[in-house]
Amino acid sequence: MIAAVCIDDRNGLLFNRRRLSRDRAQQEDLLALCGKKPLWLAPYSAPLFDWAPERVRVEEKFLEQAAPGDICFVEDRQLPAEKLEGLILYRWNRAYPSDVRLELDLSRFALTERAEFSGTSHETITRERYTRKED
Repeated sequence: MIAAVCIDDRNGLLFNRRRLSRDRAQQEDLLALCGKKPLWLAPYSAPLFDWAPERVRVEEKFLEQAAPGDICFVEDRQLPAEKLEGLILYRWNRAYPSDVRLELDLSRFALTERAEFSGTSHETITRERYTRKED
């Protein structure tokens, strides 16, 4: 499974049980990375993709159900590091108030790609792709 996560400059994910931000260009970019496979996500995240319901698979236990190589968009829970084949980080390049942060040791992963693009609500969004290093 490959997890996709949006974080701020301090690895923030949520504030008071709400996402820090959202951006349509980020959503479109993520769906493009999925190709013909569906994007797995929790019911919490489903409203973000209501414009493309045929492209997503919504399940409460999506992290347990996704197959190897599937991309899972994660907003409302910590990542199961032991199951991750890879990681896609979308960086908002801003600091937002947050009370839940991504807790993941990135030293276990190798950065394979970094790209920047203009968002619809953010001037610049940075996408980083990581693969798991061999143990």
